[in-house]
Amino acid sequence: MSSMTGNKIKISVFGQSHSEAIGVVIDGLPAGKKLDMGKISAFMERRAPGRSIYSTARKEPDAPEIVSGLVNGVTCGAPLCALIRNRNTRSSDYDNIIDTPRPSHADYSGFVRYGGFNDVAGGGHFSGRLTAPLCFAGAVCMQFLEDMGVKITAHILNIASVYDESYDLSAEEFPDVSAKAFPVISEKAGEKMRTEIDRARMDCDSVGGIIQCAVTGIKAGVGDPMFDGVENLIARNIFAVPAVKGIEFGNGFAAAQLRGSENNDPFCVKNGEIKTVTNNSGGINGGITNGMPVVFSTAFKPTPSIYKEQSSVSLREKTEKKLKIEGRHDPCIVARAVPVIEAVTAFTVLDLLS
Repeated sequence: MSSMTGNKIKISVFGQSHSEAIGVVIDGLPAGKKLDMGKISAFMERRAPGRSIYSTARKEPDAPEIVSGLVNGVTCGAPLCALIRNRNTRSSDYDNIIDTPRPSHADYSGFVRYGGFNDVAGGGHFSGRLTAPLCFAGAVCMQFLEDMGVKITAHILNIASVYDESYDLSAEEFPDVSAKAFPVISEKAGEKMRTEIDRARMDCDSVGGIIQCAVTGIKAGVGDPMFDGVENLIARNIFAVPAVKGIEFGNGFAAAQLRGSENNDPFCVKNGEIKTVTNNSGGINGGITNGMPVVFSTAFKPTPSIYKEQSSVSLREKTEKKLKIEGRHDPCIVARAVPVIEAVTAFTVLDLLS
């Protein structure tokens, strides 16, 4: 099992949902950067569970313990390692899924891949709990990106059938909703989304959605064609986030319904720099940035752990069986996933720029 990514900035995530701790090692960070731990904690707080009725009731402080890589709060060139203790686990809630896998979860595929030795408590290494160390890594990398003039913002574009205002793809600045408990541009849309989540929660069910993310400040010429394109690397790492089922850049799938004359981005000159009038390409051509903001959207499936009775099987007996899931689960993970998408984007972009 490998949980590493990156070329010059390497990220390695470890731990399970109910293990003593989870954590991350960041290798390749430049020495001499004083980290603002207050900013890191505030960023991680956005993802932390147990803060509202729209998330799991499991409460965790998510306070990172720095094991190595800092001297007096300054990066020293050694790998930066952070531990996040698991304080509020209830592994007995998962006893019934050891033999009866949850539909659309990784219980069965993990059972087959690891010969039945996979940890199912809380989802083990497949759990959304592992997005906490991803957020730590992203929060650290964001501080390096700030020095480069690169900014990353994201918002909830869609939950169930409700849509927020979409980013204007041709813009060069985007609304920052990171201070909001429910990160949407339109408060009216946000209220309708929360209603949809609550309806699903009361029905012992769940809903999914879409997160839209924008990266500004990246100059033209970053990336490579073929296998190391900007789209390739962002997509590879975004798919490490549990429940992600799709990603599109710029116009994405909508471009398939347009003519070239409608989807092409005409070039222009703005303030002495070559730009494009529109940004249907999402800031990337041929795997390389073109100087416009990188804009992409990520689709999340509904949380598979729902409280409705579902059909499954007994792995031991190989017979069909009904499953009633216990434990604490999010009726919708999208709101808490917004900082996760920002974080994964941050360490991917820093790696590209290093």
